[in-house]
Amino acid sequence: MLGTIQLFNELGSIFRNTPTFALVLETLLLITVIWLLLHRRSGKRLTKEQEDQLIEQYEPEPLVPDTDADHPLLRTRLVQSRVGKRIVVDGHDCLNLGSHNYQGFLEDSEILEEACKTLRKYGVGSCGPRGFYGTMDVHLDLEDRLAKFMGLEEAIVYSYGFSTVASAIPAYAKRGDIIFVDEAVNFSVQKGLDASRSTIYFFKHNDMQDLERLLKEQQQRDLKNPKKALKTRRFLVVEGIFMNTGELCPLPELVALRQKYKLRLFLDESISFGTLGKTGRGITEHFNVNREEVDLISAGMEGAMATIGGFCVGSHFIAEHQRLSGLGYIFSASLPPMLTQAAISALDRFERDPHIFEELQQKSRLVQQYFKRFSMLRLQGDELSPVKHLYMSQEHEDLQTERKLLTLLADKCIENGVAVVDAAYLQNRERKPVRPSLRIAVNRLLDETDIKAAFDTIEKISTEVL
Repeated sequence: MLGTIQLFNELGSIFRNTPTFALVLETLLLITVIWLLLHRRSGKRLTKEQEDQLIEQYEPEPLVPDTDADHPLLRTRLVQSRVGKRIVVDGHDCLNLGSHNYQGFLEDSEILEEACKTLRKYGVGSCGPRGFYGTMDVHLDLEDRLAKFMGLEEAIVYSYGFSTVASAIPAYAKRGDIIFVDEAVNFSVQKGLDASRSTIYFFKHNDMQDLERLLKEQQQRDLKNPKKALKTRRFLVVEGIFMNTGELCPLPELVALRQKYKLRLFLDESISFGTLGKTGRGITEHFNVNREEVDLISAGMEGAMATIGGFCVGSHFIAEHQRLSGLGYIFSASLPPMLTQAAISALDRFERDPHIFEELQQKSRLVQQYFKRFSMLRLQGDELSPVKHLYMSQEHEDLQTERKLLTLLADKCIENGVAVVDAAYLQNRERKPVRPSLRIAVNRLLDETDIKAAFDTIEKISTEVL
């Protein structure tokens, strides 16, 4: 009896000390649970015959949907030699205009020897991410060298070029933030945007008037909801040289808009790093823009540096935050030491032989002069860009028709000693369909004889095929 009285006293004390809204909420939750239980019990059960019929009629979806056998990503061209200025593809010895080996470092004996020495010292790889026994002294050396080379506080190295910008964007931009993006950005940038879950506004490619129109519209929305505007961060994302067009971004104008509208500017220099500027420091050097005006610079090392991986440079905060939030950094095994050393050796060449950048830019101009003369193909890309695109002069309504013709053209070119690449896209995953093209990658080691021979071959075959 005394125990019962004590229990009621304790319950009374609990009810007196519990806020009214909490009691109401708990009561509603209890009623909801009871209703769901009763509703579930009152449901009509199927008979054994009905269950058997449903099971017999059930057709599970396939684990993998039907795939087009002619999908470009399923077509494999077999490389049977070292990749360099020349390459053996499917048994054909070809001049290589397909690999992004802009400075020709894949054939550099000094870089190869340094990588081999590192292989003998450290082995093949770490088999662990940077935070778990994956950080070696060469990684720290490379990060220190990159930061000093770019004249910024700190750098962070990723083990895969694609994951660099795709991880960096969502490390900072989150749900509720706003990102203004050039509509021609590459697929890795697009995946970074998807992962951020931010509100995305695409402006027309390299159209600063269209960008400012979107920024003014955002200003009007901010005036209607000033409290929300104070909490909303705004980003601007572009490429130095666009992979999908070969064109340079108008960086000085972008920086001016960044200052005017208080944006955070992210710049992907995967192509422009090691190719533009007197010393290869990219599009900021090309336009003489202070790199501190750019909040984050990212770049893949799989182009001019002829290795694997990527990096981001900026302030100490920019690098340190990614060590905790950059998913590609946290969860990926670290960059193999021999490839890390190859990147360090490439930086040594950048600093020791700055004339290589002018040589590459001259070759890019020379390719531009020759390739703009095609009769059946149209060239797109800046004259300084080592990446250029060849489109069919006569545009077809059906992109599949253009793709098949350009694939046939690339195959014929390989058979005749010139390796070119028909640019492949995941059209159903791209923000909008990308027009098929042949993507040309310029190599510093090409001479005018090589370029003229490539032009003659492509012109002859394109006239026959198209």
